[in-house]
Amino acid sequence: MVQLTTELVDVLDRRAATAGRSRSDLIREAIESYFRTDVEARIDQAIQQGYRRVPPTRELDSLAEVGACRVIASEPW
Repeated sequence: MVQLTTELVDVLDRRAATAGRSRSDLIREAIESYFRTDVEARIDQAIQQGYRRVPPTRELDSLAEVGACRVIASEPW
């Protein structure tokens, strides 16, 4: 059970009524959004750490470009 302030419940109820949704549905969506944002932030951090660990170079960029061209060429479109 989660306890909310009266003000927060009022805001939540108004939003739920306006959206035609339940209070639980809005809370569930807010929690999912919170955790999705958290996961995305960790992914961003991991990408940044990877670039710091292995900084891009012209050689790596060229290899990546060749690989991307091969993948695109293999597509059926």
